[in-house]
Amino acid sequence: MAYFDMSRGELEQYLPEVDEPDDFDEFWARTIAEARAAGAAFPGGGAPLLERLDIGLTQVTVDDVTFLGFGAHPVRAWLTRPAHAEGPLPAVVQYQGYGGGRGLPHEHLAYAAAGYAHLMMDTRGQGSTWGGGSTPDPVGAGPAVPGVMTRGIEDPHDHYYRRLFTDGVRAVDAVRSIDGIDPERVAVLGTSQGGGIAIAVAGLLDDLAAAVPDVPFLCHYRRAVEISDSMPYGEIRQYLHTHRGPEVEARTWRTFSYLDGISFARRANAPALFSTALMDDVCPPSTVYAARNNWGSAGSAAPGTPEIDVYPYNGHEGGEGHRFARHLEFLREHLK
Repeated sequence: MAYFDMSRGELEQYLPEVDEPDDFDEFWARTIAEARAAGAAFPGGGAPLLERLDIGLTQVTVDDVTFLGFGAHPVRAWLTRPAHAEGPLPAVVQYQGYGGGRGLPHEHLAYAAAGYAHLMMDTRGQGSTWGGGSTPDPVGAGPAVPGVMTRGIEDPHDHYYRRLFTDGVRAVDAVRSIDGIDPERVAVLGTSQGGGIAIAVAGLLDDLAAAVPDVPFLCHYRRAVEISDSMPYGEIRQYLHTHRGPEVEARTWRTFSYLDGISFARRANAPALFSTALMDDVCPPSTVYAARNNWGSAGSAAPGTPEIDVYPYNGHEGGEGHRFARHLEFLREHLK
């Protein structure tokens, strides 16, 4: 893929108008409050359940975690921690890319090896494309293109990402309640869809220590659909191709106005480290910069424009394994 988006200079200055509903904050405050109340109604106040696993490791402990997400639906996660750590640990909550699940615990040891508690959240209704998941999505939806982008597209209350973003917030709630973890030193991160979830959670929680979205998905939906044919944004195009008409189009974009990473980024106040790739046609760089350049702009004490690492000759793979060293450098600074 050759360069197809804006120039570097244009990207740095790109601040698109945000199509944001007047009740955006009310919508999400009510959503999160309802999820927390539903969880608290369970025995034990809905505290996460941990089952210690013995998988033959001596330097890392592994817990199979179940916490209550949107609608008090059970969500699975792996929690790995250094086995001999002393004192409350800083924590990293990680979200998965599109189609993936939490996989197996031994596949996620790097952050524990670096001294962090690491929660790898499963993704409801996904995990059969790669990784392997074990969390169902028990909520139905109307007509939708295969995938999750258009699941519940007729109303923001019904959309899949309302549930998944809420799960992401509840994952942070869960990890903060676990003995041996410092609730004030929690970071969120992820790649692609995981990066989009991290942005949403950073916009919904005002006390995170750091956010690290890599080549994030779920930002500036309309532009992504207009300039790229690639999936998963292509699911929206396919839906509008089939379900035609101005009323359908208006309803579709209204739903996504409650789910756009730009709006969440505007409300974020955590220090952040972004990455993008200039040949990425899955999550075009202008959609990433739109979130990055708006970071904290709706707050009274903006955290400053986040760092962004740019890969000029890469597609959606971005920095791949090279990101880990940068993550550790950034996390050491903000979770010390």
